[in-house]
Amino acid sequence: MSRSPLLEAGYKPQFSGHETFPMRYGWLKKAYDAVALAQQDTVEHSVFNHDGAIAHFGVGKNMVAAIRHWATLCHVITGGQKGTPPKIGLIGEKIFDDSGLDPFMEYPTTLWLLQWALATNPKLTTWYWVFNHYSTDHFERETLVNGLERLCEETPWSQQTSKTTIKRDVECFVRTYAAKPATGKQTHEDTLESPLTELSLIKAVGKKDGFRIIRGPKATLGDGVFAYAVANFWNKATKANTLSFEALAHQPGSPGKAFQLDEEELADRLSRIENITGGVFRWSETAGLKQLVRSHTLSDGDALNLIDMDYQVELEGQVA
Repeated sequence: MSRSPLLEAGYKPQFSGHETFPMRYGWLKKAYDAVALAQQDTVEHSVFNHDGAIAHFGVGKNMVAAIRHWATLCHVITGGQKGTPPKIGLIGEKIFDDSGLDPFMEYPTTLWLLQWALATNPKLTTWYWVFNHYSTDHFERETLVNGLERLCEETPWSQQTSKTTIKRDVECFVRTYAAKPATGKQTHEDTLESPLTELSLIKAVGKKDGFRIIRGPKATLGDGVFAYAVANFWNKATKANTLSFEALAHQPGSPGKAFQLDEEELADRLSRIENITGGVFRWSETAGLKQLVRSHTLSDGDALNLIDMDYQVELEGQVA
């Protein structure tokens, strides 16, 4: 695993925090509204830990913790550690404000933006490992558990993790992307799917515990979110004004990995990126060298504005 943050000195694996609950519809909006209200309140409280949090969110204590977990990792809220109150994150304000682009998560663009946040975050060890390092298309839950156990044994992590904890994390990961089959014993709450199942990144196959990672074209992935992801990845990967096709396709934390794009689909999208970015990024194939060239660095904040075009396309499609 070359150039992986999972191998960096001091890396601490994380296989918990979600309390075994996948992200659910409405949770991110609830978290955003609660933090936004708290920021306006003259009496500061911790939002997720104060006595009224359970009543405010209308769920149990463990679910309150899960809501905070997912909202933080999706950059809807930030901070909240060491006694400091959480604050509104950049994505939170842009998407989940009442006047935001998609406060109720009605558009695929929002889901792809959240997928980018989760799949490129090394703090989510299972998510990062599966999307960036798992080398085959098919898996069973036990396959992932065994692979992550080996990873724990082979890496110089000081923090030890039990197999039970890893199994719970893998179960949460699978339920985030693959709908849980309905049974007669399930309650209505149990059958609520994670919104990320709509991306069809992972599908159940066969009659047993089999799943397939869907690599290739992604029809609902907009060019704006893709260009934002490229800019965000570039800012993390290098200060150089050129970025190779190989890095964009295969490097951990890249758009090719996070969105599970094959090389043909990736090349097609890169060929359009000059128009999408107003010429800031330009695709080049000179002397057999495939790379992106940029005229200047786009900050993550400026790059996030590129997603606006995807929502405009969605709205125009509805009107049509």
